[in-house]
Amino acid sequence: MTKYRWTIVALLLFSTTVNYMDRNVIGYLKDYFCDPNGFRWTSTEYSILTSVFTAFYAGFTLIVGFVIDKVGTKLGLAASLIVWSVAGLLSALAGTKLGGQLAARGLFGAGEAGNFPAAIKVTAEYFPKKDRAYATSIFNAGASIGALVAPLTIPLLAKAWGWEMAFIVIGGLGFIWMGFWVFMYSKPSESKHVNKAELE
Repeated sequence: MTKYRWTIVALLLFSTTVNYMDRNVIGYLKDYFCDPNGFRWTSTEYSILTSVFTAFYAGFTLIVGFVIDKVGTKLGLAASLIVWSVAGLLSALAGTKLGGQLAARGLFGAGEAGNFPAAIKVTAEYFPKKDRAYATSIFNAGASIGALVAPLTIPLLAKAWGWEMAFIVIGGLGFIWMGFWVFMYSKPSESKHVNKAELE
């Protein structure tokens, strides 16, 4: 029996890790945003920024599952990651303009809402019922890994190359993942890496 399903769950772990690193960038730049020598935003303005992300994330979570069911997991997860990676780049380009950052955070929330619905559906496609909880726990660990890696990398990136590069570098990881996903993922029944025994 081939074991390609474990390669697929590793890709889901990667995407979930990037997901949580991306969403944490703004949190580790808060001191700069609210610094009198930085963006000079008030705490209220920063709170509105984070609330916009949360609202869009919650709202689109109700929609993306339906969309992924219609377009398929390969396209659905890829589109989701493209949206949130592009949103990160837009955050870098928006500069100190609150309106631009609000638009970028909204797009961020909309894109990131697709990761978990898609990952759960991929797990259901590739894993038998007896292994689905374990597979889910593997990719879900990416949330904790991303949250752990973020404070070790984001402040260093911001300090070395400026706050914009924190968004750009972390967002760039999404496009690296995209390369692996496009060439390595297909439905189990269509994958050349899955033999009959694994498919059964």
